[in-house]
Amino acid sequence: MTEALAIWNETRRALLAAHARMADTFWARGRGLIGKRPLRPGEALILRPCKGVHTWFMAYPIDVVYVDGADRVLDLDQEMRPWRLGRPRPRARYVIELPAGTIRRTGTRVGDRLRVTEADRPLQG
Repeated sequence: MTEALAIWNETRRALLAAHARMADTFWARGRGLIGKRPLRPGEALILRPCKGVHTWFMAYPIDVVYVDGADRVLDLDQEMRPWRLGRPRPRARYVIELPAGTIRRTGTRVGDRLRVTEADRPLQG
């Protein structure tokens, strides 16, 4: 898993996560956050490729952002509680799992454009 990523909401000029990890293998995506401590503010897990998530076997809520191939937010699940099955989004290319409350705090909305960068590179533009 790659661990040196940042996720920016370019539309809102907001940092969603300064410390994101990429789960891009079958096993890493399957495991996701199961059995892991809750994400801290500024942390995230990117599941790629991914069209939907669940929170089975988790003990805490998460925010979920569904993103298309153009890095646009397709849909949001705010504060998805444990033991839930999210509805798949067929157009999603990846999903970002964040600490509960991140979507609200950053004002992230459907249609926003995101950028995933190396963690030490600031947003340009």
